[in-house]
Amino acid sequence: MHKGTLFIISAPSGAGKTSLIRCAIKGLDNVSVSISHTTRLPRPSESDGINYHFISQLEFDAMAKRSEFLEYAEVHGNCYGTSRDSVEKILFKGRDIVLEIDWQGANQVRGIFDNCCSIFILPPSKDELQRRLIKRGQDNENIIKKRLSAAQEEMKHYKEADFIIVNDDFQTSCSRLKAILGKHTECISTNTEDSQFNVLLSNLLS
Repeated sequence: MHKGTLFIISAPSGAGKTSLIRCAIKGLDNVSVSISHTTRLPRPSESDGINYHFISQLEFDAMAKRSEFLEYAEVHGNCYGTSRDSVEKILFKGRDIVLEIDWQGANQVRGIFDNCCSIFILPPSKDELQRRLIKRGQDNENIIKKRLSAAQEEMKHYKEADFIIVNDDFQTSCSRLKAILGKHTECISTNTEDSQFNVLLSNLLS
């Protein structure tokens, strides 16, 4: 039986990862998005079973102890994990699946699955990342500072991905991600050798 492809998408908070995924999967009937388990509280716009499976720390710890997670990690003081069973069921049906996880989880998954493709999404600048975090209005000033500090470390792991997308223009970035998920990667250039790209990285990581 043909197994599906597992796509791993990582990015610092505020880079636009979730919005890009929602845009890119439109019209891709063979692609599903994994729903992670988390111990954090739902935001006003989120629903249980749609955005995340919201569970208690006790429930999360029990699932981890039973090895029910394909990967899990603590991010910004909350735990996130991906159900091993749900992912494997989708892949064995021949469907592709997207995991929206941080670099720690990405490393864990790459060590388990051979048929995976990883994508790292970067913001165009640190100032733009800060602007987006403020604009979405989900965190207070202290949390935003913590997210920006964490982003510095997270972005250092971009080299571990197969593809890199700089989300400077949303529609262009969506088209690039759709091409990767649709396995039309012949039209994607990684641009990692481009001088402009290297300047951007230098500014992001400094």
